[in-house]
Amino acid sequence: MVHGSCEIDILTCGVAAKTLEGESETGDVHFVQATRDGALVAVVDGLGHGQHAAAASQRAIATLASNADKSVIAIVNECHAALRGTRGVVMSLASFNANENTMTWIGVGNIEGRLLRADVDGTSTHETLIQRGGVVGYQLPSLRAMVVSVAVGDTLLLFTDGIQSGFTIILPVHDQPQKVAEHILMQHGRGTDDALVFVARYLGKAR
Repeated sequence: MVHGSCEIDILTCGVAAKTLEGESETGDVHFVQATRDGALVAVVDGLGHGQHAAAASQRAIATLASNADKSVIAIVNECHAALRGTRGVVMSLASFNANENTMTWIGVGNIEGRLLRADVDGTSTHETLIQRGGVVGYQLPSLRAMVVSVAVGDTLLLFTDGIQSGFTIILPVHDQPQKVAEHILMQHGRGTDDALVFVARYLGKAR
C-alpha cells in the first residue's frame, strides 16, 4: 500500500494506492505539477495490470510533465500520440487556474472525478466529472472539457476503477486530503485490481 501527501502553491494533496496482490508494479499512478497559471493534476490507469500497464502509465506521466502548460484537450492529444503501440491508458485530469479561480477537467475512460464544494454552512455538495468512453493511445472519443469555478477549500477527488463506484461521500470536507484518500481506499477498495485515490484541496492564490 502506498500513501503520500504533497503541497504546491495552490493545492494540498493526498494519495492512497494499493497494487493488486501478486503484482510488483502498478498501472494506477497520479501526477501533480505546478503550471504557469496554477497546477495540473491527473490520475492515470494503464489497461490491465502489471509491467505493461505500468509502462503505459509512466509514458503518460512523462508526457503530462512536458506538456503541463497546454490546454487539457491538447494534453490528452499529446498523450494519445505518445502512447500508440502501448496498452493504452484511461485518464482524468484537471487544470487549476489560480488567477481566475477555475478548474478545467476532462476524462477519457473510467477514472471517476468529483469536486466537493466547501460551503460556508459546513455542509457539502459535489459535482461529477463527465466521463467519455475510450482509451488514450488506442481510440479517443470526441474530447470536451468542462470549466467550473473553484473556491478556497473545494476538494477534488479522482479515483480508479479499483475503487467501488457510486459511494456516497460522508466525511468532513475539512479533513486533511491524505486522511480522506486513505479513508476512501480502506472503505471502498475492491481488492480485485490496482486501486488509487487522489485528493487535492484548492488553497487559492497567495495574497
